[in-house]
Amino acid sequence: MGYIYGENRNQLVLFPESMDDYITAENPVRVIDAFVNNLDLISLGFTKSIPAKEGRPPYSPADLLKLYIYGYFNKTRSSRRLKTECGRNLELM
Repeated sequence: MGYIYGENRNQLVLFPESMDDYITAENPVRVIDAFVNNLDLISLGFTKSIPAKEGRPPYSPADLLKLYIYGYFNKTRSSRRLKTECGRNLELM
């Protein structure tokens, strides 16, 4: 059993061909994404980096770390506010 991953940024939408086209090349979200993707989360002590075989799949620790870092850079520390931003902010989708 795997993780629950975030939406694919290359998903086709109505006007731009993908959601990725809404985000500029200079956006800090791209740096956060590249940085976390190059980390070895298991060696850093993320204990849930290997999913269990049974039960509901958890969210990917890499996706949650990206969300936390995004919140830190944008002065959003509340988990409820981060959840709201995930539903309306294209940078987080």
